[in-house]
Amino acid sequence: MSMVKEFKEFAVRGNVVDMAVGIIIGAAFGKIVSSVVADVIMPPIGLVLGGVDFSNLAIVLKAAVDQIPAVTLNYGKFIQTVIDFLIIAFAIFLLVKGINTLKRKEEEKPAETPKQEILLAEIRDLLKQKK
Repeated sequence: MSMVKEFKEFAVRGNVVDMAVGIIIGAAFGKIVSSVVADVIMPPIGLVLGGVDFSNLAIVLKAAVDQIPAVTLNYGKFIQTVIDFLIIAFAIFLLVKGINTLKRKEEEKPAETPKQEILLAEIRDLLKQKK
């Protein structure tokens, strides 16, 4: 099997396409969650903590000199990113938990016996009776 043919089979396989769609939707979802965290959740937290805006927290390592900007360690942005991650992780946890619950409910339902199998069983039983 040539490498091109093998790659083509891999690229058009359903799982790869599903994964690509998931990544795109995940990126968009990440932007939504970042906005919720930055614009809705963090302002009240900053207010409770005395008006602190986490994204602006930084340690100046070297002050600005003329045209050269200051060198800063932006730990506030890191805190913001960690909070974003925790919220996204929790949302995904809830989503996966919901999907698993639905799968369990489907597994618990007894599968209906197909009509063909019922008819074949009746025919088998009738043949046994005739012998």
